[in-house]
Amino acid sequence: MGNKNESLVGHIMKAFGYTYSGFEAAWKNELAFRGELVVVAVMAPLGLWLGSSGVERALLIGSLLIIPLTELLNSAIEAVVDRIGPQRHELSKRAKDMGSAAAFISMVTAALVWILIAWDRF
Repeated sequence: MGNKNESLVGHIMKAFGYTYSGFEAAWKNELAFRGELVVVAVMAPLGLWLGSSGVERALLIGSLLIIPLTELLNSAIEAVVDRIGPQRHELSKRAKDMGSAAAFISMVTAALVWILIAWDRF
């Protein structure tokens, strides 16, 4: 819950702090997130070159950014499930598996965007 006496600027500053903490935690604790950011850093300049229009460039780079975004959400789900306890439970497994499936779909989506745009280009 937000503080009713908090200014908009104060609220935005706190939000940036939470965002920074989230990125820091993901970088520190999630190997997949680090790997995906490296891929984005390498592929984004390639996307600027490969795309022949602003829309294509946005699709190429946007599809890449969806991958770490989904990984952040997947990692958040896993952290919450792990917080509940170490015992195995079907619902915990289902939640973690569905988060993993979402991350996979984001990768497939990016791959399809890149393949289709590259196909047209070459």
